Amino acid sequence: MRDPIADLTAALGRPGNGSSDFDLNPDTVLPEGRKLRPAGVLVPISLTGDAPRLILTKRSSALKHHPGQIAFPGGKQDQGDADVTATALREAQEEIGLPPNLPRILGHLPAHETVTSFTVTPVVAILDQAFDPVPEPGEVEEVFSVPLSHVLNPDNYIVESRRWRGQRRYYFTVPFGPYYIWGATARMLRGLAARMAG
Repeated sequence: MRDPIADLTAALGRPGNGSSDFDLNPDTVLPEGRKLRPAGVLVPISLTGDAPRLILTKRSSALKHHPGQIAFPGGKQDQGDADVTATALREAQEEIGLPPNLPRILGHLPAHETVTSFTVTPVVAILDQAFDPVPEPGEVEEVFSVPLSHVLNPDNYIVESRRWRGQRRYYFTVPFGPYYIWGATARMLRGLAARMAG
């Protein structure tokens, strides 16, 4: 049986470019001199069950930005954060009640640029112990997990599109059961899947 930690560590060590919300939309013209704000998200992989599972959140439908979307725990880097890893751990504690000493950091994926002008660094971490998620009521509607094998299989990704600001915009999706994982979250996971296959 393959060692998921060894495979993940090897994948994170492979060279490669970052990604963006514009990867599938090459005609997008980005404004000159745009300022990107740093953000960190945690990619928590639980090893406490029979098979590795990826923990995700469903954002509250009451939120102004991205209501109801599937996301990693995380957010923008605050002045008090030492780095984006500290950001991801702080946000995961706030959003899902994950004790910051529990995740074992394996490494980072290249940064992802979002349409909302963030440069998001995915921080990949292993959870060797179970914890009881506590969703932050104003921000998180649900904390759930999907099999890691599902999101690491490139065949499970579909390119879909919708009209956005008067243009047709294409994006990755990787649905699982009732969960429609798409946009930046799916794009970052697609990058991880490509590295694992690579």
